[in-house]
Amino acid sequence: MIEEIKSYKFKLDLQQEFEILPIKDLYIKCGKMMTIPHRTDFYQILWFIKGNLTHLIDFEPVNIAPNTVLFLNKSIVQKFDKKSDPQGYAILFTENFFCQTQDDIKFLRDCILFNDFLSIPKINISKSPQAFGRMFNLMRAEFSSKGNHYQGSVLKSLLHTLLLFSERERKNQDFIQVKKDIHFDYVVSFKELLESQFKKQKTVKAYANQLYITPKKLNQATKKVLGKSPKQVIDERVLLEAKRLIVHTNKSIKEIGYTLGFDEPTNFIKFFKNHQQMTPFEFKEFNLR
Repeated sequence: MIEEIKSYKFKLDLQQEFEILPIKDLYIKCGKMMTIPHRTDFYQILWFIKGNLTHLIDFEPVNIAPNTVLFLNKSIVQKFDKKSDPQGYAILFTENFFCQTQDDIKFLRDCILFNDFLSIPKINISKSPQAFGRMFNLMRAEFSSKGNHYQGSVLKSLLHTLLLFSERERKNQDFIQVKKDIHFDYVVSFKELLESQFKKQKTVKAYANQLYITPKKLNQATKKVLGKSPKQVIDERVLLEAKRLIVHTNKSIKEIGYTLGFDEPTNFIKFFKNHQQMTPFEFKEFNLR
């Protein structure tokens, strides 16, 4: 096992921070890396045209049927299925590529395909594979053409259209609609702060202060949008990282506790057992069977 969870950055030798690859080619070139738990610093759209498989995302198995499209935010920990032989394509892109304006930043920040608080975003396009395929093929043709001054803008525009189409399809399938109001905005901002600070900052008041609202207002927002208190959201994020480090690295329980901001190993063990109903040692043994 490893000291840290593997993290992969976007390729440096491309004209744009955007790429389309057959999934089969990814398995051939990077199968060993893909089939162990890893993170990326870029967004992924995985279109599985054929094959039945299970994609593991942060301990949650996601069953993939033919013509499933999976949308993965950066930094999640995932693992591709070792036993599968899928056919399809991966669209990879960075925030830098897509976010050219404030409107782009807001779109990506609010897009339910990468920011679904309640489930892992995927759509099945079996009823409309031709429509999705036409948009994808336009993008693939542009990506394959000789680079020019306009290529980045054209690819970004086509990607935006594909995301809008996919978001509409998602809303027509099993998506639970969350009203985008001030409470939603507070939750999005809170989650962004939490992602960068959860190891050191664990009080609701500290996050509320950074959002220039009261803890009561933050509590109202998370309860309305997520059905949870801010403290529950904080604890769940810390617990998720603990589970990742316990199972996917060879760090000691003591090291993991310190990494996550606990002064004493006993405090970390108590926190973990209270939330997971088993000790970190028991959780590790259970998941490495």
